[in-house]
Amino acid sequence: MQEHIELAREFLRDSDQEFDSGDELQGSEKLWGATCQAVTAVAKRRGWRFGKSNHRSHVVERLVKESNETMLEAEFAVAEKFHANFYHDFMEDYEIVRDRPTVSRFVHRIIEIAETE
Repeated sequence: MQEHIELAREFLRDSDQEFDSGDELQGSEKLWGATCQAVTAVAKRRGWRFGKSNHRSHVVERLVKESNETMLEAEFAVAEKFHANFYHDFMEDYEIVRDRPTVSRFVHRIIEIAETE
């Protein structure tokens, strides 16, 4: 579990560097990588399935039901948007600036959940 947490933090740092250097596609994918690693950490900690892409959505849904933190689902959807941006390069600059903190907040909150339970 700890390895996934460290990777999530590393990907967050890497995404900042990629965006700062102007590489929005790699920055987008690194944000998604941070998201996946954080969600995997929680899933591993709790013994939940995590190996397939739809499992990540199920992990987030379960966390929302347990914690009643409904924003987690919306924040996860923003992270998925960055993942799609890596492939399709559709996000406008203002969206990237506006939405990056949302994904970062999500990753930090998921890490917190993984570390405190």
